Amino acid sequence: MQAVLIPDSSSLGAHLLRLPEPQDAGVEDVAALVQGALTSAALLGDSPLRGPVRLEAGAWRLSLTPLRDLRDQLASQHLDLVELTSSHPHTHVAAAALGIESRWPHASDPNGGQGGDADPVVELVVHQGTLRSGDHLQVEGTVLLLGDVNPGARISAGGHVLVWGRLRGIAHAGCHGDNTARIVALQLRPVQLRIATAVARGPEGLPPEGLAEEARIVNGAIQIDPAQPSWPLSG
Repeated sequence: MQAVLIPDSSSLGAHLLRLPEPQDAGVEDVAALVQGALTSAALLGDSPLRGPVRLEAGAWRLSLTPLRDLRDQLASQHLDLVELTSSHPHTHVAAAALGIESRWPHASDPNGGQGGDADPVVELVVHQGTLRSGDHLQVEGTVLLLGDVNPGARISAGGHVLVWGRLRGIAHAGCHGDNTARIVALQLRPVQLRIATAVARGPEGLPPEGLAEEARIVNGAIQIDPAQPSWPLSG
């Protein structure tokens, strides 16, 4: 299991760093894999590599700390991680937080366009920036907002609504009828919550210190509890 660093021969684009499939490896192995690729590229090249790098991360789950460490590891070799491709939603969240452009892989069809059994790509939209009064953000899948939802703003999603900030406006999850959708925020004090067809007002008391909160449907009504440690980025 090896990572590969493919130099950009045109000097106009970016070098390509490709990670192998994770298999049973943990994120702590990523640094060793990248260092192996850097060493191999240095031994094979005539001069040290410099410039931007695109990372093909595959199914690796790279949260904020390991992705930041990987970026710093490349930077120590004068390489700038500018973009990544990943099939794991948590990696996209970390990339958004670090300001790294991220893309989903193109769906591969082994039957030459005749259809196949490949898993569908998880539909997650990451939006950076606060929604202010009068703004309305609406997506078909799950939305992760890195910012606040101010009073007078609305956020809607066919899947989950996830707010890495304060939710004080109006949020509607499962807006196409999915009553398993959830609304999660670091501070959940909205004017109104909607999940599928259920409607509720936000709580009036102070939020629990140090805990995110989530709203979900329990016995037909919206219930607000401390959020689970893992945010529902897929499904």
